Amino acid sequence: MRPRLLATVAVAVLALTGCTASSAPEASDDPTVEGDSSWPRTIEHDAGETDIPEQPTRIISLSPSITGSLLAIGAPLDATAATTVSPLTDDKGFFTQWAAEADAADVEVLYTDLTLDLDTVDLFEPDLIVGSVNGRDATLEAYDQLSEIAPTVLLDYGTVSWQELTTELGEVTGLEDEAAETISEYDSWIAGQAEGLNLPEQPVTAAVYMGADGVWAFGEDSPLSQLLNALGFTYEPAAEEFSTEQAAANGVDILSAENAASGLGEAQTLFLVAMTGGDPVADFAADPLLANQPAVVSDSLYSLGTESFRLDYYSAKNTVQIIVDTFTE
Repeated sequence: MRPRLLATVAVAVLALTGCTASSAPEASDDPTVEGDSSWPRTIEHDAGETDIPEQPTRIISLSPSITGSLLAIGAPLDATAATTVSPLTDDKGFFTQWAAEADAADVEVLYTDLTLDLDTVDLFEPDLIVGSVNGRDATLEAYDQLSEIAPTVLLDYGTVSWQELTTELGEVTGLEDEAAETISEYDSWIAGQAEGLNLPEQPVTAAVYMGADGVWAFGEDSPLSQLLNALGFTYEPAAEEFSTEQAAANGVDILSAENAASGLGEAQTLFLVAMTGGDPVADFAADPLLANQPAVVSDSLYSLGTESFRLDYYSAKNTVQIIVDTFTE
């Protein structure tokens, strides 16, 4: 284990508190196990190809949207970038769904407001850097500079499910077994949760209400639609002819304010994500352009809270729990 940063450096330069990285599990000695943890290994990823000489023990994450998945598999995470403080985060900029897990693991703030700081990255002396090629936390333009500091792997978290991302991270970190166990545990748990649900009128659609900017409706293959399908809901995407564009990185179809009611016209029940906080159900129901939407007429609008926009293991479980609490007799 490397020494922690000197206290004087932490106060004067980083304003961070010390922590101890989690220990990585021992690598498997069984060469017959698929994806075994033999090192070195070469990882192909969305920014290129990276050689990792040995199993990482000092990982930093440049992407808060990836951090939760690293924590879920017990990766030895020293620090993570923090996003801008909002209803989606704690007061450090850690997403609420995994903030407690990060604190329990003594994960430090790498830098704030998603403002990449290469000097700070270097000071942490990581043996693996994990980041993103898309979203507000993308660091693709700095990939070469980051790779000079440590082996760097950049992933596209926006076009895959959290399960697929978790599997990728298992390969990158040598924690394949932990990744598989995390997914298996979730699959068994959600199947059990589905058994006791009293489903509302079908089909359903999940969306983010954006006020004058319209509605973002989650697509048929989005992680959120997959979650709802796993619980037994029949998912209905927005009508394609009313969608102005698709933001593939978020798995949503964008409907203008004028087209939102028609685009959501088949949905008998609507789940609304409170991405900006507040009460999305009240806001949606009060919009005169949406007054005739079936879910509004039948009072079948439900909030999924703030965490379901970007699903990882933790936010997926929290979202399921909201649904279970709402639809269990």
